[in-house]
Amino acid sequence: MSFKTTGKVLQILPEIKGTSARGEWKKQDFVIETAEEQYPKKICFTLFNDKNGTFDKIKPNMEVEVSFSIESREYNEKWFSNINAFRVDLVQPGGGSGNNPPSFSQSDIPPIGGDSDDKDDLPF
Repeated sequence: MSFKTTGKVLQILPEIKGTSARGEWKKQDFVIETAEEQYPKKICFTLFNDKNGTFDKIKPNMEVEVSFSIESREYNEKWFSNINAFRVDLVQPGGGSGNNPPSFSQSDIPPIGGDSDDKDDLPF
């Protein structure tokens, strides 16, 4: 299950590196403040391994859209949850996704033909 949210980048935390049984890993946390709600929330996301180059182009105070998943696991009879970001896109100012429907005005609608002199190619 994946989710999306948008918000302003508040903080980019330092990259953390380590080694596990599966090899070397690195992660980077960042915090955004959501813009979608009446009461904005601060959310800390984690980027793992190959996604860490994201912050070469994204800086604090920029508007971003984050695609993420939520995962929980048990350790010593306690549960821990992670919010893992898998995509971070810069939101273009005043733009949006480009999926907005076209808008029309009254002048864009052609007049209804009432002249009997007009020859239509239509058979009816």
